[in-house]
Amino acid sequence: MSDEIELKLSLPRAALPRLRKHPLIAGAPRDGNAVTLENTYYDTADLSLHAQRIGLRTRRHGRTWLQTVKCAGTSTGGLTQRPEWERPFDGAFDFSEIDAPKVQKRLHRVEAELAPVFTTRFRRETRVIEPGDGTRILLMIDTGEIVAGEHSEPICEVELELDQGRPVDLLVLACRLAADLPLFPGDESKAERGYRLHLGTPVEPVRAEDSAIDAGQSPVEAFRTLAQSCVRQWQANALAAASHDDPEFIHQLRISQRRLRSLLRLFAPALPADFVADWSDRLRMNAASFGDARDLDVLCDEILAPVAATTDAEGVALERLLGVVAEAREKARAEVAHRLDAAAQGRLLIGFMAALHALPTDSLIGSARLRTFARLQLEGLRKKVRKRLRAAHDMKPAHLHGLRITLKKLRYALEFFLPLMPRKEAARYLRTVARTQSALGFVNDIDVARTTLLGQAGDDPELRGAAAFVFGWHAPRYKRLGTRAVRDLDALLGGPNPWG
Repeated sequence: MSDEIELKLSLPRAALPRLRKHPLIAGAPRDGNAVTLENTYYDTADLSLHAQRIGLRTRRHGRTWLQTVKCAGTSTGGLTQRPEWERPFDGAFDFSEIDAPKVQKRLHRVEAELAPVFTTRFRRETRVIEPGDGTRILLMIDTGEIVAGEHSEPICEVELELDQGRPVDLLVLACRLAADLPLFPGDESKAERGYRLHLGTPVEPVRAEDSAIDAGQSPVEAFRTLAQSCVRQWQANALAAASHDDPEFIHQLRISQRRLRSLLRLFAPALPADFVADWSDRLRMNAASFGDARDLDVLCDEILAPVAATTDAEGVALERLLGVVAEAREKARAEVAHRLDAAAQGRLLIGFMAALHALPTDSLIGSARLRTFARLQLEGLRKKVRKRLRAAHDMKPAHLHGLRITLKKLRYALEFFLPLMPRKEAARYLRTVARTQSALGFVNDIDVARTTLLGQAGDDPELRGAAAFVFGWHAPRYKRLGTRAVRDLDALLGGPNPWG
């Protein structure tokens, strides 16, 4: 068995000439001639290998045939590490050299049921990049297609495979290439894309993952684990948002940026100050470019639509107001699609991953107990929420907004540190925080909508009247949720907490 460490980068086919002419590639020696690789992926009728995250393929390269078995590994920001077994193929599968007993047993069990599922056929050009210090990277340019029945999907990507060196060396090279080329890191292997094509699986918004840290990690190790989960959410939604109209992609993209910024602040005592400042600023600017579209989505779908659906009063004016806001939303979405440049997102993603892998671990911080670190950070956030809560008793919008922002930081911290706390108590505490934050979120949505609607209405008395009607319709719920949120937080913060 060998561990394959690679970084996958997609790019538009039109950018291939620029890629080949790039100074880092044009002058690099070729590793043989360009070859055409024909691959067939096998599974059972019910795709049991896919369910076990095992990939089995045969590959024809000229007159040479190979059998390859791969298992799922870790993949973040395009950087993948996974076990692989490869041997010659003579027309019959041979799993005798697989030194992972469970994998071998599974393959033997289904061997008689195996049948072709999909194929890939692509041309591969390989260059050898040797930046120095014993680093050797194989750069492969793949162009072709994936075929599953009547469906097909193009392949146009660069794979950087580590032959000698460290995983971070792949990211450093990718940063240098992405500075001049429209590259985007991809976590989906050709096999995963083939299965998706075979199954007809739609692309869906990716939500935040559950925390996977453990008490044995240092604060810096825990930060890396959590940051990589945020990157996976960022990467998947940024790629999909550029080609899909569903506003949830933008929403989840913004959440990934907020979570990552909260994570930076939360772990700031364990991280280099310049790393925290630099990436907090970059992520803030990135998220801000998507804000208008999301606010208008909320205004249309959650503020105006319920009113229009349940009343005929002010019907003509409401209809006009809906039209004005809908037009503004479409314009904002078009602007987001224009700003959501895959190359710019790719540069940010690759840059952050490179910086993340290069983080130093201070000996003092590295030896700190994670549970102690978590308790100190959570207690500090709870004190900040208490301070905001005291101010919010006057129910002024600015104070409720400040409370909501601080409470959101506490919620993210609880989610990040959840595996370190008693599960039931922490889950119960977190549910109350989440419910209260949601209530305050609605209050804030109304306050934001008030400014936006009045701005859209301008001096038109009919539209301003319709806007006033909308706010009056929501007023009872606005008051009820704001009052309840403050009351629930008084009770929660006055009681015990799950981190001790």
